[in-house]
Amino acid sequence: MSASYIPRVGGILSADIAVPEHEREVRFYSRVLSTGENPLWREDLMNNRGTPIIGLGARTPEYADLPLQWMPHIQVADVAASAQRALELGGHELMHGKDGDGKSQWAVLRDANGAAFGIIPVVSADAIPPAEGASRAAAGSVGCISWLDLTVSDASATADFYRQVVGWSVQDVELADANERYADYNMFGGDGAPAAGVCHARGANQGLPPAWMIYLPVGDLAESLRRVRAEGGRVIKSTQGTDGEHKCAVVEDPVGVCLALVPG
Repeated sequence: MSASYIPRVGGILSADIAVPEHEREVRFYSRVLSTGENPLWREDLMNNRGTPIIGLGARTPEYADLPLQWMPHIQVADVAASAQRALELGGHELMHGKDGDGKSQWAVLRDANGAAFGIIPVVSADAIPPAEGASRAAAGSVGCISWLDLTVSDASATADFYRQVVGWSVQDVELADANERYADYNMFGGDGAPAAGVCHARGANQGLPPAWMIYLPVGDLAESLRRVRAEGGRVIKSTQGTDGEHKCAVVEDPVGVCLALVPG
């Protein structure tokens, strides 16, 4: 997954969060994401083509019950049906937006592990915001949600939950841990393209929180990790290649929210 605002069932449109210490959080993300000679993100947290991929809001009383997690917005065929199925499968409804006729427009849900996510109708081509300064097909790096995954104790049951609620199809990914074989799962959207991963809390994923982890590319990962620490966050886990360069890092922001950073 490397593009946002693609109309499809199961597609990730964007992600947002409501945080305390809002000014400090805005500074943290503005500094951490805007690294490299040609930053992929602007300081207002839009990407470098002016598209709003991530949103950072203040934690007002309206949002006080939302968990401190980045919440992906996932496109579904029928918001009301997906929300009802989530409840039937042991999930929880945190918010539900409806129009004047009572038709569901969006919902914020929580699965049985406590992971929060939003569901919205499949976007229309007319609703896709225009890119500033370049055509959407133009070459060059752009800030996006490059991947999304969830680490839980029972990945099999969780993958089936999202299969039924979101409409993803599921593919096993065979792995081994201490000579014991098991499977994590790749989740595919309605167009057959990869959308997310659901992983067991073991092996390389041991110790990660049971919340949706958004992966954001940055221009200079080493510098971004330096800024994470300088701005009051911490690096939880970092993977390096044989050349010593950082390949991926899970970080925690100053208020305890986790996300992953990867090279752009």
